[in-house]
Amino acid sequence: MASTKPGQRKLQILQALAAMLEQPKGEKITTAALAAKLSVSEAALYRHFASKAQMFEGLIEFIESSVFGLFNQIVEREDDGVAQAHAMLQMLLSFAANNPGMTRVLIGDALVGEDERLQLRMNQFYDKVELAFKGALRVAVTQGHGREEDVTARASLLVSYVTGRWHRFAKSGFRQHPAENSGLQLSLLLAA
Repeated sequence: MASTKPGQRKLQILQALAAMLEQPKGEKITTAALAAKLSVSEAALYRHFASKAQMFEGLIEFIESSVFGLFNQIVEREDDGVAQAHAMLQMLLSFAANNPGMTRVLIGDALVGEDERLQLRMNQFYDKVELAFKGALRVAVTQGHGREEDVTARASLLVSYVTGRWHRFAKSGFRQHPAENSGLQLSLLLAA
């Protein structure tokens, strides 16, 4: 423990937590099990995080910074609003496929029985994702795709589609790839 740099152990704890969340059965994770996975004491965990809720907040911060960082890159590189929305949708599906443990956080499975502020934070995440879709769809409207009065409903539909794909992925034990058949589905969802 003494040989790791400050911050490195914190990252190891979060990586171990995410790896434990990848177990398809999705049992509740205890700090004792997490400490055992890392071969440290529970006290060692609490030197880096005040609570298990703080550990989950660390995962949520990773999700937020990754997703919104990639959204910003998409908007910067892509001028077409429909293409922005499509790229955002594909990225969200790929993010889940590449981070199965995080998918359980995204859908709230891993947060059941934890501090309620964690689920509130995930709800805010969904609101920000929907806001990003609204932005892309408004750009699309200015480019002749769709109608302004449909933007809110379409953005909500896109969030529902993504969360549905995430749920299916997690509930299948991470076997049903979230992006399966997404090309056709997204073209239908984004048709003008």
